[in-house]
Amino acid sequence: MDLGISGRLALVMGSSQGLGLASAQALAREGARVILTGRDPARLEAACASIRDEGGEAEARVVDFSDAVQCAALMDGLDQAGVDILVVNGGGPPPGPIADVAPEVWRAQFDSMVGVPMRMAQAVLPGMRARGWGRIINIVSSGVVQPIPNLGISNTLRMAVIGWAKTLAAEVAAQGITVNSVVPGRIHTTRVDQLDAAASRRTGKPVEDIAAASRATIPMQRYGRPEEFADAVAFLASARASYMTGGMVRVDGGMIRST
Repeated sequence: MDLGISGRLALVMGSSQGLGLASAQALAREGARVILTGRDPARLEAACASIRDEGGEAEARVVDFSDAVQCAALMDGLDQAGVDILVVNGGGPPPGPIADVAPEVWRAQFDSMVGVPMRMAQAVLPGMRARGWGRIINIVSSGVVQPIPNLGISNTLRMAVIGWAKTLAAEVAAQGITVNSVVPGRIHTTRVDQLDAAASRRTGKPVEDIAAASRATIPMQRYGRPEEFADAVAFLASARASYMTGGMVRVDGGMIRST
């Protein structure tokens, strides 16, 4: 199936590793030119090299999204670059209960998890409107459907992203721009390993037992592969998904039990 995005320019946030990198690789395989972003120059260059080795086009932009100056510098050039596809992705906040989160932590995490994606979208929307075509795809968490214990900040703020995305989708739909979110289950990334390790420390159980118990809750009895998740991102970015907007697509192996 031709996804119709050959030559399109995609900016993937947080794409030096994990789901962001897998998404960038999937888009590049479909012929999109990709801009990878992250804080570590060496890791970013290695990520770009993995795409170029497969014949794709990739360039790196080193940026710390928690730094307002660096964010502004990146966003200044986005409209001129002609970004057609924006994949919103960022690291998760620290785990822990929600009751005792300090106000300053809430403010900092809100700016990182909600404010930055909003500003990035605002930076690329003028060009998308002018071209009559655009895709904004948010990588969120299964916590937006089924809150995850001990991930209170994530559960709360990713729901804010869903509310923003749903509202934005209706505002820009008639202009040829779609806005969707992808909900990962337990996809085997560094983040999942970190959460399993945190649960091991919290409970005193071996991390292998934690991972085994986690896999047992998934009907497919395994963690997902990053490329399985990324294929869903690539489809939502495609011309083939032109009538899909304002929605959430689950890639979870059946883990989320609600309908």
